Amino acid sequence: MPVALVIAVGFVVLFVSGGARFAVGLIFKPMVDELGWARGELGLAVGLYLVVSAFATFIAGRLADRMDARTLLGAGMLLGGIGIGLMSLVSAPWQAMLLYGVIFAIGNGAASLTTVGVVVTRAAPRRAGLANAAVISGTSVGQLVMIAALAAVLVEIGWRAVFAWLAAAHLLVLLALARRLPGTKPSDAASAQRSGLDLAAAARTPRFWLLAAMYAICGLDDFFVATHVVAFAQDRGLGVLLAGNLLALMGLTALVGVLAAGALSDRAGPVPATAIAFGARIAVFGLVVLDQSPLSIAIFALVFGATFLVTAPLTVLFVRESFGIRHLGALTGVITMVHQIFGGIGAYAGALVFDYSGSYDAAFIALLVASVAGLVLALMLRAPKRMATSSASARSSP
Repeated sequence: MPVALVIAVGFVVLFVSGGARFAVGLIFKPMVDELGWARGELGLAVGLYLVVSAFATFIAGRLADRMDARTLLGAGMLLGGIGIGLMSLVSAPWQAMLLYGVIFAIGNGAASLTTVGVVVTRAAPRRAGLANAAVISGTSVGQLVMIAALAAVLVEIGWRAVFAWLAAAHLLVLLALARRLPGTKPSDAASAQRSGLDLAAAARTPRFWLLAAMYAICGLDDFFVATHVVAFAQDRGLGVLLAGNLLALMGLTALVGVLAAGALSDRAGPVPATAIAFGARIAVFGLVVLDQSPLSIAIFALVFGATFLVTAPLTVLFVRESFGIRHLGALTGVITMVHQIFGGIGAYAGALVFDYSGSYDAAFIALLVASVAGLVLALMLRAPKRMATSSASARSSP
């Protein structure tokens, strides 16, 4: 399959699935206010989504090592569209748990950056950092364009219409996949690159656990902010449309950040871009702990947005340089699964902190400390061990 087609298809898939994933942050406050729920009730559905999608991402990564890309991505978009569309009809928390936390989560996990990243890395191995950044920028553009459009929909006709429009977008992408993406099996692209550790062998290395811990912290940060930043901004006096557009603009700064990180990683490896991202997070978490004026909130959101997707295209690079390419999908999937599970913890814990204390202050302090730990872990990953010992390769061979 031509590399340009792989990148284009991956971009469109992540444009829609990424926009849909971030839409819950846009409708979070209006939805719980209208339905009379506590924030923790919807926060629990978001947390469940992140845990279920984490396991779905891991399974999809394993399947991406063996399965036709069109089938896997198409199934994910179909399930995701059904789940997000039916969210327009919810009236009780258990319905949000089922539709958003399970059905949409499975679909979104299958049509995720892990599946797309494996296909792209195999299609463009020499420029994998920039190629993955270009594809994953679809998530940023989706956040920018879709959230801005849906914010207007929210103001005019309400949060239920937001979910209906997202379902329609999934259907359009599903039709495009069926017509444009030829069937391809990963074995065709990977037959010449068969070395690498399997999951069991990788898990016996300290580097695997350092990487998992770093991505856990990244997930805590990412999904706390994505879920709660609009509600936080509204709590501090910003209007619904302005707060929603702030989330959309985070997509623009994320686009800049992810493309810069991809280009840098092809030159210097994945560690420098990761360390810079955690350094920026430390600065803005510190800012918002000290000052929660509208200007500080805007600076926090836009700078954090620039770091939001930085580690996403770097996952396959960390895995490839540490453990080889043979089990790229499974290993990328498990690291992403850790990221998502801790993202769920961050989203739900943030809601609980607000429900019990009436503010997000304690959460911001905890994430400031966590980001310092993330920077330390990133720096500890500077000197990767070369994994290709003959014994390790033998353990990963069938």
